[in-house]
Amino acid sequence: MDKNQTLKVQSNKRLFGILIGVTLLLFIPLLAMVFTNEVQWTMIDFIVAGVLLLSAGLTVEFILRKVKTTKLKLTLIIVLFFIFFLIWAELAVGIFGTPFAGN
Repeated sequence: MDKNQTLKVQSNKRLFGILIGVTLLLFIPLLAMVFTNEVQWTMIDFIVAGVLLLSAGLTVEFILRKVKTTKLKLTLIIVLFFIFFLIWAELAVGIFGTPFAGN
């Protein structure tokens, strides 16, 4: 097996890992909904969370494939996760508030 085939197999394994990881993360609130009434997600919540997790995972994969230096890879991934967690927190509790909300 030459170097290109090895890289392709590793990349496909990472993509498969991303899909499995997103699925497993989405099972956490689903299981919580079965055992408690404290978690009440709708289908839209699952779709938004899935899109957000999948886009973050695929962006990390893109960074790992296209960026050459390790330092830049690490910096971009840290910035990506910071943005991811800001969006997640905003969607979860509205940390920035809604500017068009009434009194």
